[in-house]
Amino acid sequence: MKPQPISELSNFESLLLGSVKAGSPAPESDSQEQFDLIRTLVPNPVSTFFFRVDGASTVDTDMDEGDVIIVDKSVEPYNDCKAVCFINGEFTVKRVDMTGDGIVLRPCNENDTRYRPIPVSPDDEFTIWGVVTWIIKKT
Repeated sequence: MKPQPISELSNFESLLLGSVKAGSPAPESDSQEQFDLIRTLVPNPVSTFFFRVDGASTVDTDMDEGDVIIVDKSVEPYNDCKAVCFINGEFTVKRVDMTGDGIVLRPCNENDTRYRPIPVSPDDEFTIWGVVTWIIKKT
């Protein structure tokens, strides 16, 4: 499957009904503002893509199987970022360890030893395709 860009940005406006306390309850707030979910999640529509996570190698980064991740190709990759990478003909999402010694794609599932770090060699066809900017979870 080849990722497709968001070609037309449509609005998903609703009222943002203020904040809700995650600690002690608070009095009801009267503040309301227009809130566009798409514009909040997708500031760069031509370089933004959605993927569904398939697998469990990233559960320790809060990316679980079935979650939807939003990936922005215009974000500069940085050490320890979560990113979709293209390596040897396949896409994978991993934590990216960029050091002076090179790049290692790190799985993040301490409970499953099947997932191993992937050192990137000069012989690999490799690119950091885009940085994960949001994780959409189903509760």
